Amino acid sequence: MAQKKSPKTHSKKDGKPPPPPSSESKSGEKASGGDAGTGAKYSIFTWFAVLALLGVWSSVAVVYFDIVDYDSVVGKLTAYDTDGDGDFDVEDAKVLLDDRKLRGSRRKQAYRRGLKETSSPRKIPEEKEKETAEKQSTNDESGDPQGEESAGAHPQDPPTNSEAELDVDSEIQAAVPLPAFVEEDFVADDPREDAEHLHGEEADAIDTNGVSVEEKESSSRQSVVESAKDVTSSKLTQEDESPMTAEQQSQATGEQSAHGASPVAAAEQQTEPAEAQNRTPRETGSAPEETVAEKTKEKARKKKPKLLNKLDKSIKAELDAAEKLRKKGKVEAALQAFEALVQKHPLSPRAHYGKAQAEDDLAEKRRSNEVLQKAIASYRDAAELPDAAPDLVRAALKRRAERQQFLGRMRGAVTTLERLVQIFPDDVGLKNDLGVAFLLLGDNKGAKKVYEEVLAAAPADGFAKVHYGFILKSENKIAESIPYLKEGLESGAPGTDDGRFYFHLGDALQRVGDESAYDWYRVGHERGHFASVWQRSLYNVDGLEARPWWTPEETGYGHLVQALERNWKSIRDEALAVMDRNTGQFVPEEENLREKGEWGQYTLWQQGKKSRTACQAVPKTCALLDKFPEATGCKRGQIKFSVMQPGTHVWPHTGPTNCRLRMHLGLLIPKHGCRIRCTDTTREWEEGKVLIFDDSFEHEVWQEADSLRLIFIVDVWHPQLTANQRHTLSAI
Repeated sequence: MAQKKSPKTHSKKDGKPPPPPSSESKSGEKASGGDAGTGAKYSIFTWFAVLALLGVWSSVAVVYFDIVDYDSVVGKLTAYDTDGDGDFDVEDAKVLLDDRKLRGSRRKQAYRRGLKETSSPRKIPEEKEKETAEKQSTNDESGDPQGEESAGAHPQDPPTNSEAELDVDSEIQAAVPLPAFVEEDFVADDPREDAEHLHGEEADAIDTNGVSVEEKESSSRQSVVESAKDVTSSKLTQEDESPMTAEQQSQATGEQSAHGASPVAAAEQQTEPAEAQNRTPRETGSAPEETVAEKTKEKARKKKPKLLNKLDKSIKAELDAAEKLRKKGKVEAALQAFEALVQKHPLSPRAHYGKAQAEDDLAEKRRSNEVLQKAIASYRDAAELPDAAPDLVRAALKRRAERQQFLGRMRGAVTTLERLVQIFPDDVGLKNDLGVAFLLLGDNKGAKKVYEEVLAAAPADGFAKVHYGFILKSENKIAESIPYLKEGLESGAPGTDDGRFYFHLGDALQRVGDESAYDWYRVGHERGHFASVWQRSLYNVDGLEARPWWTPEETGYGHLVQALERNWKSIRDEALAVMDRNTGQFVPEEENLREKGEWGQYTLWQQGKKSRTACQAVPKTCALLDKFPEATGCKRGQIKFSVMQPGTHVWPHTGPTNCRLRMHLGLLIPKHGCRIRCTDTTREWEEGKVLIFDDSFEHEVWQEADSLRLIFIVDVWHPQLTANQRHTLSAI
């Protein structure tokens, strides 16, 4: 072989006698017999020459006397013989490199340097190869080019000096075929990458509304989910309807259907898709076609909206620059830039839309409704320009409706959403938003009509089902509401996982005598909507002590209890006087809590506000209560007389908040037939005595006596609430 002959030839050449010494030393000085130093220098040089000759002759001896079997060693290199000449040489290395399409400039330099220094391929130990791949994978995922230096040598870097000086013989003896090249194992260095990355950011800034795809998806569901939280209150739970804030977000659940499954199974299935996304078809047992379909659906869901028309594309660089300012939080500068673009290009929808977004951000930063009103107008301007991209029209008007709802302009939001539905009649999501807007406006009939249209077009739409079921229940169509509420919750559609829907479904099931109500309450508790199966209030403060029944000592309001019990007769007389006048001031209960019978109320304080007209009829009672701010200042409670006629039954129900305790002072109590249950304990009233319970726990009332029952209800703050909490909590 060529490589076997070359060492012999080389050895013979090196084995010739050395030439006679020159007349000049290495230092350029002439040799002199009388110079003692010169003799020493030649002596040292001679020893070096002798040692070198010994090394050369040793190499010759190794070859000629077969001390090392070079044939067996070189034979191991045939695995690298790619050109078929029976050996491994530089040409073979080139073929190997070309076949594997190594594109990285530094990678090529590393291979070439390795070939030049060792004349043989270098083996990479398995452990080192895995570690290198892991480091590179980490850098690729993080996207941090600086991480290459901090983590050690990059796989594409040329070998260090210490690596080049490894024992070549040992490497040759342990040579193995090169591992199969995987193109994803490294990323070729390309100076254009940074420029492309920056350009991609700018494109995203325009094509995705200035937010990432994930943020876009979250905001696209925002009004639907938020509306589900804010609009489904009912008189049953005495919940208030606070304005919807566009900044709030709900946790969206999976979209798998669980029709006919148990509530617990449905809840488990709702959490499954998030985990299943990371499983392989082999792990899930699903067919490859299903995996492909899921990926296609996911890809379609993440499709970026196209917001640019021809004019906007021609000024894309300017739009990108302004949008980049907005995304960096430089709101004022971004607004100025977009305003300049609007002045320069008044027909640019994207410029108007960017101006609206900047005003929107500035309104939030300054907490200014005035600026927000400007943003609302700018969103309209962007959507009404000719040739505006459909995706931009949709995004602008949808955001406009959300901000109108935030300001409490429900009628305006309805008008905006109606316009959207006209433009995009097949968009079920927009129709669902319109239904929520009608509910916020208090127009249940309008909402019902919208959801009927949605369910006619999309019978399995879970969001429409839960809202349609809620509307039916508010109309006291209890049995009809159950399948819609149940199937809507089982669908797991975004916007359905809300405590109010669990609340109303369980309540409807209780009223038809279905014990599965508590299964749904249990699911609501497990999903974090209820404090427990018994305590199902929705406006809560965490950490407050929870028990169904309380004693005066436990509340810390002993003085109030004593005052009520000492003056119970005068309180009773004033109440009877109001009733005897027959003025109609006792208003029938309007919260749909009665199964049957008559139940009237006469309110003195509501949400911490005193009714001066009502107090004029019972001056002593109101004067007494004025001394106890824990009652009169309770914004989440009431102070009122309650009269219940014989034959009345109040459905099991819970109050809206855990922030109050309820006191019942007995005024006229029949000896038998009147009782109240809270959780699993039932008690009876006594005249002149106070019962205290937490009405956020389930309670139920029966009046089966022969005469009326009259009590005085006084709500007080939960004793563990701080003074600041009592001041800042919203009214209910």
